[in-house]
Parts: sequence; C-alpha cells; structure tokens
Amino acid sequence: MYDYHHLRHVKEQATSKRALWITLILTAFFTVVEIIGGIASNSLALLSDSAHMVSDVFALGLSMTAIYLASRQPNAKFTFGYLRFEIVASFLNGFALCIIALGIFYEGVRRALNPQAIDLGLMLTIASIGFIVNLVLTFVLSRSMKEEENLNVKSALWHFIGDLLSSVGVIVSAILIYFTDWGWVDPLISVVIGGIIFTGGSKIVKESYLILMESVPEQFKLDDIRQSLREVEGVEDVHEMHLWAVSTDHYSLTAHVFVNERIQPYCVILAINETLQSKYGITHSTIQIEHAAIHPHGEYGKQFLRHKEEEERARLQAE
Repeated sequence: MYDYHHLRHVKEQATSKRALWITLILTAFFTVVEIIGGIASNSLALLSDSAHMVSDVFALGLSMTAIYLASRQPNAKFTFGYLRFEIVASFLNGFALCIIALGIFYEGVRRALNPQAIDLGLMLTIASIGFIVNLVLTFVLSRSMKEEENLNVKSALWHFIGDLLSSVGVIVSAILIYFTDWGWVDPLISVVIGGIIFTGGSKIVKESYLILMESVPEQFKLDDIRQSLREVEGVEDVHEMHLWAVSTDHYSLTAHVFVNERIQPYCVILAINETLQSKYGITHSTIQIEHAAIHPHGEYGKQFLRHKEEEERARLQAE
C-alpha cells in the first residue's frame, strides 16, 4: 500500500459475492425463459415482468462489478479506494428501473386501448415458475443482508420482492382472465407491476443520490454529535464539522476544534475518537485542533474569544 490508513477503505464481502452470483445466474436463465414465454403467449404482464428481470440482470452485473472493485486497495489517485462505485452502480440501477417503469406504463395504456388475445396456459405456467425462482432468490438475498450490509444487495433484495409480487400479479391476472374473460386485467396488472418497479427504482435513486451528494446519513443527528464532542474535557468549541458516507456502513467525519491550551491536544483527540466510536460507531475521523487567536476564523473566531473573555470575567467576579 502506498500510504498508511488506520481504516481499510476496502470491503471483503464473500457472502454478498456468493449470493449475487447465485442470483445473477438464476435471474439470467429465467429472464430468457420469460421473454420467450411473454412473446409466445402475447402477455404484456409477462413481458413487463421480463423487462424488470432484464433490469435485474443489468443491476446484478453492476453490483458484482462494484463488489469486486470494493475489494481493491486505495492508491494515490483513489485514496478512498473504489467503495463509491457501489453507490454509482445503485444510482444507475435505480434510474434504469424508473425508465423501464415509464415504458411499461405507456405500453399498458396502449394495450388497454387495443386488447390482444393471450395464451393463458403458457402465461400461467411461466408465471408460476417465476414465482418459485423469485421466492428462492428473495430468500438467498435476505440471508446475505443479515450478514453484510450492502446497498446493492439491499436494492437487489427489494427488486426481487417486487418480482415476487409481480409473479403473483401475473398468476392472478391469468386466473381472472380465464374465469371472467376480462382482457383488460392483463394491462392493468402490468401497470401495477410498473408501479412496483418505479417505487423501487425511485427509492434506490434517492438513497444513492443522498450518498453521492455527501449528505449526513439518516441515522445520525449532527447537532447531537456536536454536543457530545463539546462534552469532551478540553473541548471549547466544535465547528467546520462534516459527516458523510463513502459507501454503505463506511462513514467519515471531519471537524475543527478549539481546545483549552492547558489540556494536552493529543489527549483531546484520543477522547474525541473514543466518543465517536463508542457512541456513534464512527471509526474514521479527522480532527483539527485549533486556537481561535492563532487560526483565522473571521467574525466567528472573534465572537468566540469575546464570549470566552466574558465567561472568564464572570468567573473571577464570582470568586
């Protein structure tokens, strides 16, 4: 390694790799089956579900790439390693899902206005196989999530829960059409499937967007962390604090701190790091120790010094 890092900016995700390989192989196989079956049976619900499966294959391929890149060591150009590609892949996957969903909505309306004959037997058979496949994949990914947190695996799990519901929808659609001859049920179910896809895609886009914009992760409250650091002995003020996620479960924090000059600064830094790790699980932090009279802070530093002088005068008067 070209440089020393006390926190390894890599992820070794053996469980996620195994789960994604199993999922990718089964999904790719059934996608081909479902496309052929959708065309042969002339079922839009089946074809819309196969479109979702195609997006799943694409998503899983990106997820696999992200996992393998995440295991690469940082270098002089990518000092955080390649962890962020996991989030880029998730954003692309979510965006693709939203585009596919819009296409399904359009085709659903078009098919509702111009109904077509459907091979119900073939439609029902393939949908039933899809239900079994998606049930297995949902189980595999849910077990993986219990061992390793990963936004790609999480999004894939959400996809296959959607696929599972889609398969149920296609089965219900075939049964209803068989007993009632309501041809409009097929495009209606496809629109519902499109809604499921769009909901999942927009959720993934939102989560990945927030990470890419380096927003504060939802489980943290910046004011609470700031207050905890102010309670550390020797800390007089905390400012310029930033907290972001490089990737899922991989957080970084930076802060500037005014400290009491009578306290050893290394002890203050040690106490801050211990507070961050024990109370918030943040193990990667960069703390800059400062003095308001030496480091330029403009009006903020002047106000801090005036406030400190007033407190000191009040203390002397009280004595």
